[in-house]
Amino acid sequence: MSGYPPEMRKLIQVVEDTRKERLKAPPPKRLTLAERDALVKVWHPDYKPEFKRAVRIGPCKGMVMYSVMADLLESWPIVKPSEVDLSHMDYDVDVLIIGSGGAGLTAAWWAVKSGVDPSNVLIVTKLRLGDSNTVKYQSGTQAATAPDDSPIIHFLDTLAGAHFTNNPKLVRVLVEEAPFIIKWLEELGVRWSRVGDDVERVSGGGASRPRLHCAGDYTGLEVMRVLKDEVRSMGIPVLEFHPAVELLTEPETGAVSGAVLLNLDTGEYKVVRSKVTIIATGGCGRLHIAGFPTTNHYGATADGLVLAYRVGAGLVDMDTLQYHPTGVAWPEAILGELIPEKTRSVGAQLVNVRGQRFIYELEPRDVVASAEIRECAEGRGVITPTGTCGVWLDTPLIEMIHGPGAVKRELPALYRMFLRHGIDITEEPILTYPTLHYQNGGVMIDEWTHVLRPSGETIKGLLAAGEVAGGIHGKNRLAGNSTADIFVFGKRAGIIAAKLVKELHKPRISLNHLEHYMNELRSIGVPETRRAPIILPDYRGETVLKRIIKLTFTY
Repeated sequence: MSGYPPEMRKLIQVVEDTRKERLKAPPPKRLTLAERDALVKVWHPDYKPEFKRAVRIGPCKGMVMYSVMADLLESWPIVKPSEVDLSHMDYDVDVLIIGSGGAGLTAAWWAVKSGVDPSNVLIVTKLRLGDSNTVKYQSGTQAATAPDDSPIIHFLDTLAGAHFTNNPKLVRVLVEEAPFIIKWLEELGVRWSRVGDDVERVSGGGASRPRLHCAGDYTGLEVMRVLKDEVRSMGIPVLEFHPAVELLTEPETGAVSGAVLLNLDTGEYKVVRSKVTIIATGGCGRLHIAGFPTTNHYGATADGLVLAYRVGAGLVDMDTLQYHPTGVAWPEAILGELIPEKTRSVGAQLVNVRGQRFIYELEPRDVVASAEIRECAEGRGVITPTGTCGVWLDTPLIEMIHGPGAVKRELPALYRMFLRHGIDITEEPILTYPTLHYQNGGVMIDEWTHVLRPSGETIKGLLAAGEVAGGIHGKNRLAGNSTADIFVFGKRAGIIAAKLVKELHKPRISLNHLEHYMNELRSIGVPETRRAPIILPDYRGETVLKRIIKLTFTY
């Protein structure tokens, strides 16, 4: 039985009636750079001033960002310095890694392989080992491994996709080292999808060459299977359910010297001293910024941004987020879950309520998302029984183009997800709408992942890798570049951490940096009830739930 109610089934008939005609017709024309910019600036949430304001304290005082993020940075610490006994250290290690997604585990692997004793590395994670956005990634990892591709072409695609707002030095590192990452992961045991003797390469939005390396549409699950096994077999200690709630600093120099953890089971604080601390905490999707649903895992609440900012880190591109163009808009039980880019790469078309294609499906993500928002706002979207809105993603076309069984072969995870809710995507289209997917900006880093102050000065003892770091993707990320990012810069963080360990002495620890920060909070009258990091999102209350499921913009 179909998971669509009768009123939506009638609208699906329009999609079916126009399918053969659309299949024969040429695709919508590719937009010029000027046309992309014009579309995005009218319809994308990043350009809605009502969602933004300037942060009033800290090293980036005056920077305009999403208001939710500014509120988070203008929050009191969870930790009260008087409540933490810094005379007793629960853990004393060379390298502390905060976060256990792809960046954190990659950093741990390379730190050990670069000479750090496994017993002197500690991974701390908010939830279980590997609970992260990495495990959910589906579309693949971009790397220029094909004979007709090159890092230069990848570099140019990445700059163009971000409207030339990236840090070119970071992009160069990304594209030059991504091919090595594909080989490294395969040697560890990742089973990339293959076509004959070669790896499969899939097209991604904004890319001029097919360079997404996938493992079906469960790529993140496969990669994390391998990385978790590696970390366990190396004997690297892991503390689960122990989020970092504050960094520690040397009292004289301000260098980072460890972190305070919160045991989620007992409520106790744990003190970790470290020569080098690597922040790999991921992004902010679970804050549901601008009221969007999200693809993000439960712990993505911007903890790393808060902790780094309090010790003086600069931030970049905090006025921009990525709303993935294809999130689930129906059924509401899986609202916001990801429909991977690969779905469009293999032939699914975006069509409005009239059965018309309205955008070339493999434009950059911000462009496609903006086009979908426009269709819904101008009355060409599909209204669900609960009042949300979306457009159709015509997945049965995949079977018509590639033959029976193509969906199950190319998109097995997506097929099973919808089938559990009574929708067979080989026969019925998917209702989709943009979903909050990625934190484009973040903590300022250099090419070797050192965290930087706004002045460009390095904060000693502190590195950052993965989604928490900014500058690589500018104001819009291409599909598959985030996973290239977490492995490339995770590797670099591990290597440079091993080098720093040999140069640094055991540091002193303090919470002295909080004194100035709390004085700033007092000066602008922030109530002490507002505290951060949030650690876990709170979905209690009807107001919160209504805000998250309101998909239709009223521009």
